[in-house]
Amino acid sequence: MKDAAWVAEAAGGELVAGEPGVAGPRRAVVDSRDAGEGDLFVGLHGANADGSRFAQSALEAGVWGVLVGPSRARELVEHGVTAPVIASHNTLHGLWSLARAWRRELGARVVGVTGSTGKTSTKDILAALLAPHIRVHRNRENWNTEIGLPLTILEAEEGIDALVLEMAMRGEGQIAELVAIADPDVGVIVNVGPVHLELLETVERVAAAKAELIRDLHPGAACVVPASEPLLAGHLRTGDLDTWTFGPGGEVSLLAFDATTGRAEIEARMETIELTLSYSEPYNLLNTLAAVAAVRALDIDVGGPVNVRFSSLRGEVVELPGGVIVVNDCYNANPMSMRAALDHLEASAAERRIAVLGTMAELGPDSGSYHREIGAHASDLGIDVLVPVGDDALDYTRDFDGEVHPVATPEEAGALLQELARPGDRVLIKGSRSVGLERVLA
Repeated sequence: MKDAAWVAEAAGGELVAGEPGVAGPRRAVVDSRDAGEGDLFVGLHGANADGSRFAQSALEAGVWGVLVGPSRARELVEHGVTAPVIASHNTLHGLWSLARAWRRELGARVVGVTGSTGKTSTKDILAALLAPHIRVHRNRENWNTEIGLPLTILEAEEGIDALVLEMAMRGEGQIAELVAIADPDVGVIVNVGPVHLELLETVERVAAAKAELIRDLHPGAACVVPASEPLLAGHLRTGDLDTWTFGPGGEVSLLAFDATTGRAEIEARMETIELTLSYSEPYNLLNTLAAVAAVRALDIDVGGPVNVRFSSLRGEVVELPGGVIVVNDCYNANPMSMRAALDHLEASAAERRIAVLGTMAELGPDSGSYHREIGAHASDLGIDVLVPVGDDALDYTRDFDGEVHPVATPEEAGALLQELARPGDRVLIKGSRSVGLERVLA
């Protein structure tokens, strides 16, 4: 970033200490425990604590400077702090404003990715497609919120050609906030499904919240949407956006795929593209079509090997001693992603197929029926063993006809697997993040 005066102005704050011409920070952080030399510490005011209270410890750790509330800024000045101190009446909005200014300063092209499921994997695939051609920066792990996204932008170095930004949504207006910060040149909606229903109540309202991305794109931008998605049809802008559709019946579709070699043949607006993929899950093939559409919307050629480093806890394949294969997909879960994961489990070679399932959170008053439907789907697929984790997951068992072993905690599930799993078995571990199923393999 530029100098301290530029940072203060970009953040909409006042530089009350430090030299205006001192070179700017290398990034921004909001956790003083992660703060170090060259960082701008931003003291966010949360529900339970005021982050500005930790400004002094951040300064002692050697940060470049701090962005804090006015009263805390005055205290720091009175204590003789000489590092840059920027006072702001709303440090979160200051973070947003600074990220917005740095996005403009970078001059990079931006792709925003959202969806009910698969947006993280799509982001990872998209970054892998772009990486051989241009310099790319993307969100780390789950840095996809109103805090994580601006921090991601502020981590980007000068010379970056493209930002690939995942955008999370829990309620109405949140995608709009992220679009206002990132100003995408391409907006991707991977899919729409029953998520966050505790807040939004209906899938139609979920679609409208996701479609804030389409609504707020600048004229001349491109949007990428699933072909024949009726929930998005009324939100499309045909006059001033370049709209790409993907999936069956879309402008970007899968012509052929060889799971043995990973060779995929894709048609994109009458152009044939050949890729060699390092993965074979059907849902990730669909995510690849969305990513290809976004790359072509940027007018960048694509082809050849695609080696993706997927974010952690999203379909990681682990081989345990004794020849048991575990698919660790426990970062999140909703009815769409749960069905897709079970479908892939059923299609995988195995002696037995075991599903360790935690609850799917934020589904509202119909949560029980969604869980019961997933259990019935697992039964229809012929999944051999179901291990529901916690009382809220017992609804999976109501219409499941196979072997059932309920447990109370992820640790109990891990102990059970040691006794239950045999060589040649394949195990799926999946549930919402709040369940903590990563502890099954701890």
